[in-house]
Amino acid sequence: MRLLISFAALFLSVILLQLGSGGVAPLDALSGIAAGFTTAEVGALGSAHFFGFFIGCWWAPRLMGTVGHSRAFAAFTAAGTIGILAHMLVVNPVAWCLMRIGSGLCVAGCYTIIEAWLQAKVTNANRGRAMGVYRIVDIGGSLCAQLLIAVLEPGSYVSYNLLALFCCAAIFPLTLTRAEPPETPAAPRLRPATAWRLSPLGAAGVVVSGITGAAYRMVGPVYGVAIGLGPDRLALFLAAYVLGGALAQYPVGWLADRFDRRWVLIGLSAGAIAACGVTVALSGSGVAGVFLAAGLFGFTTLPVYSISSAHAHDFAEEFERVELSASQMFLYAVGAIASPVLASALIAFYGPAAMFLYIALAHLVLVVFGVVRMRARPTVADRTDFVTVPRTSFLIGRLIGGKRRG
Repeated sequence: MRLLISFAALFLSVILLQLGSGGVAPLDALSGIAAGFTTAEVGALGSAHFFGFFIGCWWAPRLMGTVGHSRAFAAFTAAGTIGILAHMLVVNPVAWCLMRIGSGLCVAGCYTIIEAWLQAKVTNANRGRAMGVYRIVDIGGSLCAQLLIAVLEPGSYVSYNLLALFCCAAIFPLTLTRAEPPETPAAPRLRPATAWRLSPLGAAGVVVSGITGAAYRMVGPVYGVAIGLGPDRLALFLAAYVLGGALAQYPVGWLADRFDRRWVLIGLSAGAIAACGVTVALSGSGVAGVFLAAGLFGFTTLPVYSISSAHAHDFAEEFERVELSASQMFLYAVGAIASPVLASALIAFYGPAAMFLYIALAHLVLVVFGVVRMRARPTVADRTDFVTVPRTSFLIGRLIGGKRRG
């Protein structure tokens, strides 16, 4: 308990970051639509976010080595705050893409610093509790960020200023804490081939996770508007997706530790295909049906990254874990950068249901590839403990790495 209390400043920064940055994507989608942006332009904003996210993952360890944890955190938070505040100064899709690079940079950079701080302070004896609280705080903040959309007016100075205030406030807990900053971690090297060499199925899984999550988070508001949801109900629609993913973590983790992870991953993707069909089928059935479908979609898709990561780590040695996490984040970003643009273009040309057909096709490919890989080699008997992995930074490999179990 004393350890968790010592992390209170970090966890408070996580909550404030989520409140500030987590609401930008849906607010941008609604504001862009109100300002006359095309569906493709709204999708480009999401792609710009993930481009900044990827840059931030790499730049953060190097910046920490130059100026330290607290100063680097303040710099990344400032970049995100400026990006949010500048939205209503220039209402233009190209300008907003540049601003969203700043917000993506902020999210990746700040989470890298927070996770570096955590991984330096925890031990195998308290790692599970620290990670558990971290995930609860992260998911709780994400839920609150989605619900904020219900009270934020699209295209308003006040709305963007409120998000910027939350983002800026995240500086205080971490920079004012009395806790001694840890030693600067070594920056991981990027070897994308590492993920494929250790587990082709794990690599494919994180790409599909990037395709799915980026499309839904960044273009989902466009889908919600297209089927008639207002801002207040759109907030609940996005929150249902996050809540569904949160409810999936324990049962999916239990299955992943007791059965072949590949079957669990294939089952999730099969469920995701079904959830896509249910979402389209219930799109005109009323609010309750839409929310139920969103929760089911989150339940089947959000754990895919964690299962894919755990399966890949089963084949990794201890010295490979950080570079494996770096490779997985690279592959996740590859899927996430292009996905919002493609999803928005499909909606523009073929209607809202096209986005879910696209996501279902990606999961169908993963199912087929999973079956092929199960024929190629057996799984390992000595596996790592399953841990729900947030898609935040390369340094998560150090935070979750450690024990194996037989």
